[in-house]
Amino acid sequence: MRQIRTLKKLDATVRVPGSKSYTQRALIIASLAEGESFLHNALISDDTNHLMEALRSLGANILVADTDIAVTGTGGKIQNPGEKLFLGNNGTALRFLTSLASIGTGEIILDGSDRLRERPLQPLLDTLQGMGVACHTTGKNNGCPPVVIQGGSLRGGRAVFTDAHSSQYISSLLISAPYAKEDVAVELRGVTVSLPYIDMTAEVMGHFDVEVEKRGVSEYIVWAPQRYKGMEYTIESDVSSASYFFLAAALCKGKVQVLDINPYSLQGDSGLLEILKQLGCRILRGENWVEVTGDTLYTGDCRFNMAHMPDMVPTLAVLSAFRPGQTVISNVSHLRLKESDRIKALVNELTRTGIDAQEREDGLVINGGSPHGARIETYDDHRIAMSFAVAGLVAEGMEIENEACVSKSFPDFWEKMEQLYL
Repeated sequence: MRQIRTLKKLDATVRVPGSKSYTQRALIIASLAEGESFLHNALISDDTNHLMEALRSLGANILVADTDIAVTGTGGKIQNPGEKLFLGNNGTALRFLTSLASIGTGEIILDGSDRLRERPLQPLLDTLQGMGVACHTTGKNNGCPPVVIQGGSLRGGRAVFTDAHSSQYISSLLISAPYAKEDVAVELRGVTVSLPYIDMTAEVMGHFDVEVEKRGVSEYIVWAPQRYKGMEYTIESDVSSASYFFLAAALCKGKVQVLDINPYSLQGDSGLLEILKQLGCRILRGENWVEVTGDTLYTGDCRFNMAHMPDMVPTLAVLSAFRPGQTVISNVSHLRLKESDRIKALVNELTRTGIDAQEREDGLVINGGSPHGARIETYDDHRIAMSFAVAGLVAEGMEIENEACVSKSFPDFWEKMEQLYL
């Protein structure tokens, strides 16, 4: 259990690790590529370690030195691992490797932790089946892992996703599309959550020499035949990780500058900066840094549609707890399928700190006030742990259970937190 000390004055400069989203995309694409790739500023965490072990089993040669990764790709020739691949609770790896396995050899089985076995795959499986792939799940939760995929069967063609509750289904298909037998076209209908992450996927694919044609805002095409080529690639720092230090500035009415970060990143979570500005913070952007200075928070009622940056909901929820006024967070029903049921977890823990919060089917309502310290249950969810840890900078007596869960995405989070006290 980690006890958080309050902070009287905040004026700090920090660096955060590489983006988890970019690291996982680059690792998979480099593993498919012809030749050798060098990835710099990569995130080395529980999630990426599970992914790298799986990619090694599928034929890639991966060497790690600090935050640099050398990958010798398979040229699209995915070998059969001969055993079930265990992915921990890495939902991104599960979805991305489901499509990748369809261009492999023989039967490939993907599995993970008990929580991963509750995370749905059926919309992606339905799409792959429509493209000729034999795949199915065998778990007690229908449409959830373990998932069995027959390699060598990705024909290609046209796919339509309607109201996709995970953009990772689309990114998964796009990443493996160059190795399909035909062109792959993806059409989006209705509301697709986390939409910016599809454009992120296309950007990384382009860096490794595969073109994704985007038509309007709802169609992506990967023409056959194309192949990834080994490249050198520097991974952006993680805006999601930076968000906790932006939150610290807002709560402490202090200043935090995050270095070596893209101030205009395609990472969807960068949208949090506009929310912070709306709520009274000052935002400055430099060539490779972002600075947030907190001030008196806006006191009126606010409503936020967080469909395109759901990982920022815990950060925003904690901020809202300290802001007089009501905050409604909506269009994030898919948060119930993350590392925890984040909607329920947030309401439980906000209530524990003395804040009035209620669940809604697609989000939550928070009536802000003056939270007090509490022993916070983290539900083995890194984002719950980190958000409430920052709350402890201003709410005395905050204690975080299972502090090690932050290793999923930010292994040195606690060391970075200590830098705020210097």
